[in-house]
Amino acid sequence: MDTAKIIFQFVIYLSCSCVLSVFGSKECNFPAIFNFGDSNSDTGGLASAFPAFLTPPYGETYFREPFGRFSDGRLVIDFIAQSYGLPYLSAYLDSQGTNFKHGANFATASSTIRLPSQVIPNGGFSPFYLDVQYTQFVRLKSPSQAIRNRGKKHAKLVPQLQGGYFKEALYTFDIGQNDIGEAIFANMSLQQIKASVPDIISHFTTNFKNIYNISGGRSFWIHNTGPIGCLPYILTPFPSAERDEAGCAKPYNEAAQHFNYVLKQAVVQLRKEFPSAAITYVDIYSVKYSLFKDPHKYGFELPLVACCGYGGKYSYSDSVECGGTVTVNGSQIYVGSCERPSVRVNWDGIHYTEAANKVIFDKISTGAFSDPPLPLNRACIRA
Repeated sequence: MDTAKIIFQFVIYLSCSCVLSVFGSKECNFPAIFNFGDSNSDTGGLASAFPAFLTPPYGETYFREPFGRFSDGRLVIDFIAQSYGLPYLSAYLDSQGTNFKHGANFATASSTIRLPSQVIPNGGFSPFYLDVQYTQFVRLKSPSQAIRNRGKKHAKLVPQLQGGYFKEALYTFDIGQNDIGEAIFANMSLQQIKASVPDIISHFTTNFKNIYNISGGRSFWIHNTGPIGCLPYILTPFPSAERDEAGCAKPYNEAAQHFNYVLKQAVVQLRKEFPSAAITYVDIYSVKYSLFKDPHKYGFELPLVACCGYGGKYSYSDSVECGGTVTVNGSQIYVGSCERPSVRVNWDGIHYTEAANKVIFDKISTGAFSDPPLPLNRACIRA
């Protein structure tokens, strides 16, 4: 081997070592997490506002009872909090046993980025869309000092303002699926859905900037949206939609992918506008899609079929939900969970099982699906 080649390889080695040293020398220690999103990360928001929404068997795998989550157990956001040694996030809307000392969760199931056309109880979407979640964050942040001044009993339940609490927190986002879903059920064409995406992302970036400015935060972890076309609540009412190799509805996944493309471009612009912030874009779509395309790789089976549901090819019907009852030949049948949720991907036709959520967390936390490619425990580092 000639001298020039040896020198070249040595320089490359030093360069890689320096990069690893810079990125590997620091692990983040977030005092709190503030989350904004929909049912993929709702830890009790919608159930607090509308208690009738969750009944058994929700929560049966981990909490042994309905615990505010639209799953049989924990969500990705739960595993994120746990990875930092933080307690599970309290929902901002939950008034029972709530503790905001280590952050708060503003996500609610059925939330959208934009104001939806109809909201519960007159429609299927949450009144707590992203604009409202932002105002709730403002309300939480603003009176925290006044509450702390009331004494130790109250101080234990609210964020600490000293020491850069809000500035040093991690801000997470997982929202957008319901904006796509609303468009699909409005019978919009794929072209029309794609045309609506820039305005949806514009609303997202506006709220991001508002949260950035008022929080002083510098660490942001943004999930893109998942493969909506692989979920039974889409597959069942649209049987004629073209299927891909995994059996998912191809045009609706294309809509999600276009959303993700525009979102990623927006994140690039946000990094330019806020150079002091560490903004991580997480391709959760690819991880979730792999569960449908290669389920056996992860020990899963029947990925397109709901574990807790009833009726048809996908065990899903919009006329009876998980935990409900259906009349069959004059008899009432309880819609319970499948025998082994631990080997299933989909929980209730819309949401993921705890087992799937754990796999998703394990993969995204490595940084392999992040831009920049930094693991979750280094989400405070600007690349």
